[in-house]
Amino acid sequence: MSVADSTTADLGLPEEKVAELAIDKNDNVEKESDDDEDGDEEEEGAGEGEKTQKKKRKNKKKNKKKKKAGLGAAGQTSPPSIPVSQLFPNNSYSVGQICDYVDDNKYRTTSEEMRARDRLSEQKLVDLRRAAEVHREVRQYARSVIRPGMDLTTIAEMIENGTRTLVEERGFESGIGFPTGLSINHCAAHYTPNAGDFVEIKEDDVLKVDFGVHVNGHIIDSAFTMAWNDRYKPLLDAVKDATNTGIREAGIDVRLGDIGAAIQEVMESYEIELDGKVLPIRPIRNLCGHNIGQYLIHSGKSVPIVANRDQTRMEEGELFAIETFGTTGSGYVQEEGVCSHYAKTSDGQPRLPSAKKLLHSITKNFGTLPFCRRYLDRIGEKQYYLGLRHLVDQDIVTAYPPLVDIKGSYTAQAEHTFILRPTVKEVLSRGDDY
Repeated sequence: MSVADSTTADLGLPEEKVAELAIDKNDNVEKESDDDEDGDEEEEGAGEGEKTQKKKRKNKKKNKKKKKAGLGAAGQTSPPSIPVSQLFPNNSYSVGQICDYVDDNKYRTTSEEMRARDRLSEQKLVDLRRAAEVHREVRQYARSVIRPGMDLTTIAEMIENGTRTLVEERGFESGIGFPTGLSINHCAAHYTPNAGDFVEIKEDDVLKVDFGVHVNGHIIDSAFTMAWNDRYKPLLDAVKDATNTGIREAGIDVRLGDIGAAIQEVMESYEIELDGKVLPIRPIRNLCGHNIGQYLIHSGKSVPIVANRDQTRMEEGELFAIETFGTTGSGYVQEEGVCSHYAKTSDGQPRLPSAKKLLHSITKNFGTLPFCRRYLDRIGEKQYYLGLRHLVDQDIVTAYPPLVDIKGSYTAQAEHTFILRPTVKEVLSRGDDY
């Protein structure tokens, strides 16, 4: 879920031993894959005297049972209907993409002190990996069935109901991280259908799909863009490349402004031809990524997608969503249209009785997690608009209207969530699709 920037976060046995085994096993998943690739390259030039040793290595690799991020769970139905906890017994969820630290932080990968710190956050990692698996399973199905002619309400409910089922929704224990964003063409973010909205996707549309999953308030935030006309491929490629660049540059002690500069350079290296005109692809400079706290989709730090002088650094243990937005338009978005996204952002006391009742319901059902008007409808709230407006006017609830570039332009988005573990950077939401 995007953040607009005006200026530019028990196992048993003995517990310590089980946690250590879990961390070590998970750390090895991605590294084993890297080692296999290196080993294959070395074996191509092996001499006769190395055949026996090479055969042993090959046999050993065959016996390893490795699980790659994003392959999906064997036994899942289509559409997905089996909770991931049933498909991954004993919290054996797929590990995300593992990226070793480099330069001054290279020591962290093998440091015993860092490994000890890593073990302290094992339950959080389990929660995040479970949420990430739900995201992958739901989006895999969504990407296979979303097509022109479908209306946005049908798509939103498909994604949200799938999420509720696979994560086994239980209030603040597990559920939806924020409303499903379905933003079309020049609308870059924060559009989800309200009741009665049956806008249909057209063959020439560019659709951004942004949804979140949480387990115990630990949120996975990831987004992708779909288009059915090949002419938009450079735009989709630009945001994927820019987001991957941001992830690659991110790390402990890295300045946020430096990440923005790297993203901007990659994004602006792309261009697109539309209707006989070659157009530059620009980053949307007042949209950015963000760190994520427990039950807080935006937790204070903003990751720009253009160069700026922000000297704020990323820190160990932080959870971030790197998201980039590319556009054929002006590169600046404004609020426009009927609002659907909201979130409780303070603990004020409203004076209006209807607002007090609504605030109690919001606090009970959503807390600080974002919600939309469809969610209020779903929990049985009626005639709530006046109370909701009062809460917004009193700065108790914040409204997040749709964010749009100039009409006639096209925008795209790509987003992943990663955590800066003490030992490695783990891209939790990575999958085979993106």
